[in-house]
Amino acid sequence: MKLNNRLLYFLAFVKFALPFFIQNGYYEPHRDELLYLAEGQHMAWGFMEVPPLLSVFAWLTHLFGSNMFWLKCWPSLSGALTYIITGKIILSLGGRYFALVLAFLSFVLGGYLRVHYLFQPNFLEVFFWTMIAYGIIRFIQTDKNFWLYVTGLSAGLGMMSKYSVLFFIASVMAGLLLTPQRKIFANRHLYIAAIIGFVIFLPNVMWQYSENFAVLRHMQQLQRTQLQYVSPVSFVVDQFIMFLPCVFIWLAGLWFTAFSPAGKKYRFVAWAYLFVIALLLALHGKNYYSLGAYPVLFAFGAYYLELITKRFMVIRLVLAVIPLTLITFIVPILLPVFKPQQLADYYVRTQAEKTGALRWEDQENHPLPQDFSDMLGWEEMAQKVAEAYNTLSTTEKQHTIIFCDNYGLAGAITFYAKKYGLPLPYSTNASFLYWIPDTVHVENLLLLTDDPTDMQKPFVKQFASAVLTDSITAPYARERGDLVMVLKGANAEFNQFFKEKIAKERAYFIKH
Repeated sequence: MKLNNRLLYFLAFVKFALPFFIQNGYYEPHRDELLYLAEGQHMAWGFMEVPPLLSVFAWLTHLFGSNMFWLKCWPSLSGALTYIITGKIILSLGGRYFALVLAFLSFVLGGYLRVHYLFQPNFLEVFFWTMIAYGIIRFIQTDKNFWLYVTGLSAGLGMMSKYSVLFFIASVMAGLLLTPQRKIFANRHLYIAAIIGFVIFLPNVMWQYSENFAVLRHMQQLQRTQLQYVSPVSFVVDQFIMFLPCVFIWLAGLWFTAFSPAGKKYRFVAWAYLFVIALLLALHGKNYYSLGAYPVLFAFGAYYLELITKRFMVIRLVLAVIPLTLITFIVPILLPVFKPQQLADYYVRTQAEKTGALRWEDQENHPLPQDFSDMLGWEEMAQKVAEAYNTLSTTEKQHTIIFCDNYGLAGAITFYAKKYGLPLPYSTNASFLYWIPDTVHVENLLLLTDDPTDMQKPFVKQFASAVLTDSITAPYARERGDLVMVLKGANAEFNQFFKEKIAKERAYFIKH
């Protein structure tokens, strides 16, 4: 057992460290990371997009210097901890080294490699989904009420990280109701644990109420602009593609918990998985919304494969080698290990578009995965905004605001503001809407826009002068072509227009 635990912690360390060595340093923070980092500068009990827990780690990142190591440390650490919990499930079942290795391969040769390197709420969600399942599994194994409190605590903190944790909580409860483990509902400690979880989550509920449940408006907007285009067929297919090298492991876990006599007391896991997939299909969820459901399946699958291959060492060797044969194809899709041009050429040679990896939210294929294009061009943009800003006199700078059309642009300016001597930007997109002062009078506007037609729009005529100073040119950047404009001498008509624009956005998202 000691040797197995040592192996578990060694592999967890490898899981933590691996992304730092294989991602190319050419890339910058992801657009979503820039937003979540900005939220760490405006601590609150909630934000338009997410509950507040991620902002705590953003705040810590700023405290430690806002560098790439700390930005990437938290998802990498969470990935290592999630693997440890997965390994603990395996060991609690009686699994040994081979099962631990199979589970490790699942974490480094599938979708988790990217999830555990991006500073997004997904890494917290995956961890807490796993902890919720782990608490129930350990309660079934030990009959100790302590594990119900672990589940309640995990549920509360999970809801403070991402609202979709509720889907898994509901699915686990439904799964328990459909199995003999429904006896858990007669245990009063389950309800005390649930109350503890709700108390943890309560501050965000109160914040949502005070803001007219902004998350509902955000979800409506997301449904209208992105989720309605998600195909149920592609969602199901992507469940297999996300973990292509190790798909046989989670399928074995699903089989074990659904049909094996030895897995009967864990049948709720199979039901929970099917329920959560059904919920996400009904709601047109994105493929990665289900990622939290898989660590527990990988645990049971790795254990089951170890069990049935006990006398067949050659089969074990084959099962371990199969994922490794795909490593040179899979890893460059999961992480940007080469510079953009090299990656784009690689995807052409390997016909990567057939996997769906190059399909963006617009449902079209592009040269790079959307996540990778979202890591390009930000510093170039900040530099060009700084150059435009520095053409202004000292007096003009005092009466100039920087306005950005989307949260990626605003997040990038916020991230690089200190380095380039820029004021913090304004935007009505995402949670930046909360941080615009109640009264803003515009004299000069430095506009960063993703709309190439802005120079022809009527509002430009409401300034005494308007100059297009530059554009974003970074190859393969999603923001390539964005414009930097300097507009001076806003009239009263523009200020009224600007005031109404902010009021309209706030009326939709914010209750005041």
